[in-house]
Amino acid sequence: MTKLQPAANHSGLDAAAVASGIEPHPAGVIALDPVLAGIWELAAPYLKVRDNDAHTLYAFGLARALLDAHPEADAAVVLPAILLHDTGWSQVPPGDVLAAIAPGGGRPDLVLLHEKEGARLAADILIECRYDRIRIPAILNIIDGHDSRREALSIEDAIVKDADKTWRLSPHGIDTVMDWFGLDRGQALRLCSQRVHGHLFTAEAQAMARALSALESVTLWPQRNACLADLETGAARSRSRA
Repeated sequence: MTKLQPAANHSGLDAAAVASGIEPHPAGVIALDPVLAGIWELAAPYLKVRDNDAHTLYAFGLARALLDAHPEADAAVVLPAILLHDTGWSQVPPGDVLAAIAPGGGRPDLVLLHEKEGARLAADILIECRYDRIRIPAILNIIDGHDSRREALSIEDAIVKDADKTWRLSPHGIDTVMDWFGLDRGQALRLCSQRVHGHLFTAEAQAMARALSALESVTLWPQRNACLADLETGAARSRSRA
């Protein structure tokens, strides 16, 4: 679970006073605007397959960061595309979803099916949301080929592809892949690294991916585990004294 509340206040400072000095909208902190939130609400029921709903939101965050580095890209194409790109997995038999992307094999026919079905569902959702019809064809072209197509059609396509792949190396991505295939964290990290590095289009995504791999590597180091053990020992002593 993601830590949302503090376990302690080691500084002894008044937390409300510290919080009062925090900017409400610093660079890098993002949110869904009302139009995109409306698209998400319609897409979410189709994304409850193999944790695709959470995957989609994290990939959205990566895409938004990549857009900051590429002002020439059309965010009004990229962001709906990333929100809708995996809706098509809902149309693949549940027992076949993971077989479609399994290491050492896979089902390319099912990958293609989810892309085609995703484009179909995305068209319906965008029309229902009364989204800009001029941009809909570009969004659908990205979705229909986001996994199977080896080249990028545009900078918008490159950003969607890169955000989708780079998610695999995020903490949530590693957690998810572990449970998909019954791998320990080290195995999942190595699998995701070999499936991401060398397969990204933008220099910014390549840098993100390298950073995520490095951070995940450190979580596996014995030195890091020793730090955690020391923290647990200290917490246990504090509880015993109390």
